Amino acid sequence: MTTQFKPWWMPLAIVALLLTSVLLFALLVLKSAITQPTQTRELQSQQNNPVYRWKMVTTWPKNFPGLGLAPENFAKAVQKMSRGQLVIQVHGANEIVPAMGVFDAVSSGSVQMGHGAAYYWKGKIPAAPFFTSVPFGMNAQELNGWLHYGGGLALWREIYAPFNLLPFAAGNTGVQMGGWFNREINSMADIQGLKMRIPGLGGEVFTRAGGEAITIPGGELFTSLQSGVIDATEWVGPYNDLAFGFHQVAKYYYYPGWHEPGTTLEIIVNQEAYTALPEHLQSVISVAARMVNQDMLDEYTSRNNRALRELIDQHGTELRKFPDDVLAAFRRISFDMYDEMAAEDEMFNKVYRSYKQYLDSVRSYHDISEETYYLSR
Repeated sequence: MTTQFKPWWMPLAIVALLLTSVLLFALLVLKSAITQPTQTRELQSQQNNPVYRWKMVTTWPKNFPGLGLAPENFAKAVQKMSRGQLVIQVHGANEIVPAMGVFDAVSSGSVQMGHGAAYYWKGKIPAAPFFTSVPFGMNAQELNGWLHYGGGLALWREIYAPFNLLPFAAGNTGVQMGGWFNREINSMADIQGLKMRIPGLGGEVFTRAGGEAITIPGGELFTSLQSGVIDATEWVGPYNDLAFGFHQVAKYYYYPGWHEPGTTLEIIVNQEAYTALPEHLQSVISVAARMVNQDMLDEYTSRNNRALRELIDQHGTELRKFPDDVLAAFRRISFDMYDEMAAEDEMFNKVYRSYKQYLDSVRSYHDISEETYYLSR
């Protein structure tokens, strides 16, 4: 009979193997204990903080300088501030709806947001132009004051409420130019029969002065001026006008922009979609709109003069000032028109009274501050 030899270290190896197995099991249990709450929190976070994916339609060509970039900047700011919880896809004019279809698309809820200008909708709401710009009205600084500290925004929301819309100021171009003309304007006689693209209440004044106001989306202006469909057009100012190449199809560039002294752009939000958002995302929209509103004004202030020098020095654009008697006639017609429209429409009267009262009060200070300083420097 033989006896099998067992190495002395074998029991130790068995013990080590058992200890290793126990340790690995403990580590697995510990990992599960750590990751399970994290996974649970992530799942709860997704359930409690869903991602909202919205569409915004605009009245501008996609990524058009200034006007078209403002909604893009807004969407980026919203996504960043919301940490990706509110994602907005921006569509230029005619990608989903025509430029002049923005109001109805957002009102109906087919899209959640739009970016454009309130005066485009004066056929639906006669008082709407006050929230973009009106002839011989407030400049950008004054209009922002009225909207945010003078009761203007509350009135704006009141007139949009029946259309299921919530408006926000979302950009300002500052004082615009008077427009591009293919003939000189030396007197009111030169306005007679002249076909001009000019929207809002400025268009109403132009028509009453003997011209023919036509509303055409920005993307169609160059060909309309080139083909003779219109004799003149206003658009914005040198920064945008240079981008559209109007200097190639019109000779004279007139100032000042009597019809749009401080043009506010708008973001409109479908009221039901907005109400469905958590409160913190509603605040994100409001803050991002205020940012874009100021940012656009800063951009135009910076870029307009540079573009004007290029139009004059490199492209031979002939800069002209409207004659004083023409401006005086436009001004007289404007205020006569306001009085008539206020007498015919109760809401127009309500908005106009608030607007005029604020303008009169702020102008008394600007007479000794802004205006006097500009003349002295």
